[in-house]
Amino acid sequence: MAAIPTLEAEDAKRPNREHQTLVGERTRIVNRMKGSLARLGVRGFKPTLRGAAERLVALRTPEDEPLPPDTLAELRRDMARLCVVKEQIKEIEAARRVRLAAMPDTGPHAMVRLLARVIGLGLETADLLVHEILSRDLRDRRAVARFAGLTGAPDESGQRRRDKGLAKAGSARVRRGMIQLAWGFLLFQRDSALAQWYRARTADARSGIRKTMIVALARKLLIALWRMVTTGEAPEGVTLRPAT
Repeated sequence: MAAIPTLEAEDAKRPNREHQTLVGERTRIVNRMKGSLARLGVRGFKPTLRGAAERLVALRTPEDEPLPPDTLAELRRDMARLCVVKEQIKEIEAARRVRLAAMPDTGPHAMVRLLARVIGLGLETADLLVHEILSRDLRDRRAVARFAGLTGAPDESGQRRRDKGLAKAGSARVRRGMIQLAWGFLLFQRDSALAQWYRARTADARSGIRKTMIVALARKLLIALWRMVTTGEAPEGVTLRPAT
């Protein structure tokens, strides 16, 4: 039977989900601005840099012409939207830090602080994992992997047996986050047992094997992090930041 989350547990997911929405909106605005400039042959302008709004007027086309007035007005409005989105992202991140400092050792906050000690795992990802999956009462590692949608989807009929890939029946938000984290884990935790396990199975560099095995690494990593927050046992070989 599905465990119905409390109102407080459901509400605790909102900051991280809103943060993801705002980050996506920031990316869309930046891409739209770069696309508008690319149509005029202007490249290299970075809207996210400080003072970018003031530099819009100084931009020139390859023919040394100023930006057309309507395009410039559109870019200014996009820049204003971008500033609002960036401020809202900072507001959410600041509020999270205040909550963690106010109640550092209670419930999910303690889990977030523990996960954030893993080098290569940021506070945003830790908050996502804790409130979306790790704070739930899951009975074993199989339940953890199934909830994240990181298990296979076997298709069996009579004597025919084949694997149809990922089941994708779990949380798409957790699945995306874990696959992204797994790629970063290989970079920041090179000496860990999980990273060595992945490299040993992808050493032959067969076509597509790295993408297939990264899902297996994401599943193993999620289970290892679940054990870490429930038992306090860190994954083998993982480097942690000093406790604060």
